[in-house]
Amino acid sequence: MSDSFYRTIICLALLASIGTSSFANTDCEPGRVRLQVTGSGGPELNDKRAGSSYLIWLDGKARVLIDMGPGSSLNLERSGVNISDIEAVLFSHLHVDHSADFPALIKASFFTGRRHNLQVFGPDANRLMPSTEQFVARLIGNNGAFRYLSEYYENGQPSRWKVKAHSIPLSPLEVRHHTLNNHIMLSSIPVHHGPVAALAWRVQLAGCAITFSGDMSNRYKTLSRLAANSHLLVAHNAIPEQARGVARNLHMPPSEIGRIAAESGSKALLLSHRMLRTLEREPETSRYIRQFYKGPLRFAEDLAQFDVPFLHDNQ
Repeated sequence: MSDSFYRTIICLALLASIGTSSFANTDCEPGRVRLQVTGSGGPELNDKRAGSSYLIWLDGKARVLIDMGPGSSLNLERSGVNISDIEAVLFSHLHVDHSADFPALIKASFFTGRRHNLQVFGPDANRLMPSTEQFVARLIGNNGAFRYLSEYYENGQPSRWKVKAHSIPLSPLEVRHHTLNNHIMLSSIPVHHGPVAALAWRVQLAGCAITFSGDMSNRYKTLSRLAANSHLLVAHNAIPEQARGVARNLHMPPSEIGRIAAESGSKALLLSHRMLRTLEREPETSRYIRQFYKGPLRFAEDLAQFDVPFLHDNQ
C-alpha cells in the first residue's frame, strides 16, 4: 500500500471524525489577545535564541505557555510577566529544546503569591517518550530528580497549589478539546514528529484562535484541520526546502507550511523554531511559502509581540 494512499485514507477519516465545521469562523476581539515569543530557536546553543516557547496574554495578563525550551525562563522574566497568572503549560512534545526550563518555572513560583493549580497538558507515552504525567512525576514527584519540589506534585505534601498533569492520547485522527476555564478552550491533535510523541495545539480565547504546529513532518496531514480559520498559525521552520532524510522525517519544509496555512484559511503566519540551517534563508523560505499562502507572514524573534488579530507587531 503506497504512502499517498495511506495519507488519503487518513484525510478522509479525519474529515469524517471531526467534520468540516469543527472550528467556525468567529470574531476575534481586537486589543484583548497578544502572543509573545519567549523562545524562537531550537536545540542548538549557538543560534543566540531561547528554545521554543510562546506566551499568550489575555487582557494584559499572561494565561497560557506553550513549551518551555532552554532560556525561555529568562525571557519570561524579561517579558515582565507575573508567573502566578499563568494557568496552563501546553507541551507539544518533551524534547529538551521544548521542555528544559519547566522545573525553573515551578521553583520560581515558590516566590510568588500563586494560589491556583498549574495545569500541564502534553502527549501520552509512546515507545520512546514518557507520558506528560510521567515526565512531571520524574521531575518533581516524591522520587523525582527535583524531589525537593514534591510539595507541588499532586500526591505530595499539602501546599497552596499543585501541578496537575494531563497526558493526551495519541490517536492520530482525533481532535481533543479541553476547557481550561470559562474564557479559554484548548484543542489538540497528535502530529508526526518521527518516533517522538507530539501534539499540535489550538488555543481559543476572546473569539481569537492561535494554532501551534510544534515540531512535525505533517505526514498525518491533519494540521490544516486543527488550524481551520485560525487568526494566527505559528509554524516551525526548522529545515530548508531541500532537506531530506532524518531532518525531513522530523520537520516540514517551507512549501508544506505554505500549503497548510492556505488550506486552513489561517489569517496570518508566524515562523519560529528557527535553526542555523534556516537562518539567513528567509527570502528563499518566503518564496516557497508564497507559492501557496498570500497572507501576512513574519519570522519570530525572541520577545517579539504580536497582536491577535494580526493588526501589527510590536517588535
